[in-house]
Amino acid sequence: MDNKKKIVVGVSIGDLNGIGSEIVLKTLKDSRILDFFTLVIFANHKLMLHFNKVYGLDCNLHGINNLNAILPHKINVFNVWNESVDVNFGKEDTKIGSYAIKSLKSAVSALKEEKIDVLVTAPINKSNIQSEDFNFPGHTDFLNQELEGESLMLLISGNLRVGLLTDHVPVKDIAQNITKELVESKINTIQKTLIADFGIRKPKIAVLGINPHNGDNGVIGTEDDTVLRPTLDSIRENGTVVYGPYAADSFFGSGNYEKFDAIIASYHDQGLIPFKTLSFGLGVNYTAGLNRIRTSPDHGTAFDIAGKNVANHESFKEAVFNAIDIYKKRKEYVEMSKNRLIKKSQTSSSKYN
Repeated sequence: MDNKKKIVVGVSIGDLNGIGSEIVLKTLKDSRILDFFTLVIFANHKLMLHFNKVYGLDCNLHGINNLNAILPHKINVFNVWNESVDVNFGKEDTKIGSYAIKSLKSAVSALKEEKIDVLVTAPINKSNIQSEDFNFPGHTDFLNQELEGESLMLLISGNLRVGLLTDHVPVKDIAQNITKELVESKINTIQKTLIADFGIRKPKIAVLGINPHNGDNGVIGTEDDTVLRPTLDSIRENGTVVYGPYAADSFFGSGNYEKFDAIIASYHDQGLIPFKTLSFGLGVNYTAGLNRIRTSPDHGTAFDIAGKNVANHESFKEAVFNAIDIYKKRKEYVEMSKNRLIKKSQTSSSKYN
């Protein structure tokens, strides 16, 4: 895209019966926010006007049928569909789930075609999105298929960054999914992410153990000693600054997490429970490791409060600005890398002049 233009943020609307529309529009209710970026929502213009009235807002919604018609300083709404949709706040509905996927697929297509620069996804319901055309446990797995790279779920809130070795995996299957290859891949991904997307030149990474107390020398499991420790030792030999495994139960309460640029948890709740406790609704889910940038709020559809006009939009707002910051950092890194290669090439060629 033209470097002179503002970053274009694409938004997939998520589950229409949840709080997605509310947190999106509340984030945009102060029109001055559009001084920082250009925005396009992938949904339906008439439906978004309806949501505007429901929440008593006066957002400047601009309907478009072509992504080349995106305008700055307006909330562009790309018409992914044209038919009417029956919205029933708080109800789990597979029909509504299908519209969430239509929005997501359209937005991801635009991301791949560079019609938008970054993608921010409103929450979906993992149950009602399942179909023959969409058989993924969530956004991350779908994006991993559609985009280049190896995805890693990274939760961020300020300087707190928590990544996962396994994400949407049943507890009974966690240990067998954690292999030497997986650990090496995830640590490599988070190392590159911290350097390219967050500007940290020499990242310090902590890894949490798999079993309680890291297995207590095999008394409560052997995976920490047979898989995790030897793999981390091997990774350290290659120059990566990685520490652990640490016993997970005391790691966050002791404040130890503050010493590191990122923490890798072995499984979903081991990382997300302390993260969400510490981030107080300001956390952001970033899909690291891919060639395009996607963020989301760190919460779900919140059916229990949907349509009541009480949802907190701060996490979604943080997701938008984190996506923009990461995009800028990555772009700076790419330019710096190019310049280093050019200088290295010039230095090498001068030897033969």
